[in-house]
Amino acid sequence: MAGTAAGGGKAERVPASRDPADPDIDRYLDRVLPQGAGITVAAARGGELKHCAGRGYADRAAKTPATCDTVYDVMSITKQFTAAAILKLEMSGKLRVSDRIGAHLGSVPEDKRAITLHQLLTHTAGLPESLGDDYDPLSRPQLLAGALKAPLRSAPGKEFRYSNVGYSLLAAIVEKASGLSYERYLAQSLFRPAGMTRTGYVLPAWKREQVAVEYDRHGRAQGRPMDHPWAPDGPSWNLRGNGGMLSTTRDMFRWHRALTTGDSVLSATAKKKLFAPQVRVPQLDGAYGYGWVVVDSDDGRVAWHDGGNDWSLATVAEFRREGILVFWVSNQAYKKGKWNLEDDQMKLTHGIAERLRRGA
Repeated sequence: MAGTAAGGGKAERVPASRDPADPDIDRYLDRVLPQGAGITVAAARGGELKHCAGRGYADRAAKTPATCDTVYDVMSITKQFTAAAILKLEMSGKLRVSDRIGAHLGSVPEDKRAITLHQLLTHTAGLPESLGDDYDPLSRPQLLAGALKAPLRSAPGKEFRYSNVGYSLLAAIVEKASGLSYERYLAQSLFRPAGMTRTGYVLPAWKREQVAVEYDRHGRAQGRPMDHPWAPDGPSWNLRGNGGMLSTTRDMFRWHRALTTGDSVLSATAKKKLFAPQVRVPQLDGAYGYGWVVVDSDDGRVAWHDGGNDWSLATVAEFRREGILVFWVSNQAYKKGKWNLEDDQMKLTHGIAERLRRGA
């Protein structure tokens, strides 16, 4: 197993807390997780959190245990928040997903005039995957200029080509349509109504010790997300809107609850759009919705998305028919031996869901 700072044997358990811990899920995680894994796992059915516990360390040097309230970078899972923000703005009449981007961004080059918000949401606009490293300093005007200048990889609407740039453009459109910063709009319109108090870039005013340290595959500390180049209001625009959001497993449960019960955040119509299989993606064995991969299986419709960088890894899955949530996040992207978190992330996710069903 890459990384030895947490010692040998299975991932160390966090001391008992009042948070729920399903014994069957615990036994499964004992058996399958790699040595030293710093990871937090949440599993819920409907409005009830059945399991929310960490194991291993959020900070190995300080021996800070990972818990249900450890703050992690959720990486590309951020995209579902951006998609929900666009749908919220559509609910309020500020935009439509069928709008062309020029309606919100002004003058657009000829080759990009046909691009719609729907195509940005479904990675079919033909834009490049990125304009540089996640932590390269990049302002919103620089992001817009670079995206509109970049050669298209395919004609708008023709092919699925995963694009972080497209979701950063959506974040810019959120700002222009709402008159607020991207993070502040999400905080006011999505997170607060969902009861999420520990999700954002900088508005939660994190204490350093709340945020997990990330580790590379060799177990070397890479610092916390904000230790990399950030603007005063969060990551620069290579990351903003497509990744870099910080959250906890408890808040991800609250997000699940908002998406499965009631209409405090999104209407039934908006949620249907969010989870609809919009564009077929054969290499994903399913389709892409708005910020979610959508697969129809024997378990009904499963909507999922992962997030990853060189250090951390996360997966969220909604088993829509059963109202089941599985979310887990690790502060080291393990890749060694029989268990490979990168290659086996859905195996782990389905394994947790199966144990939750057994206890129903």
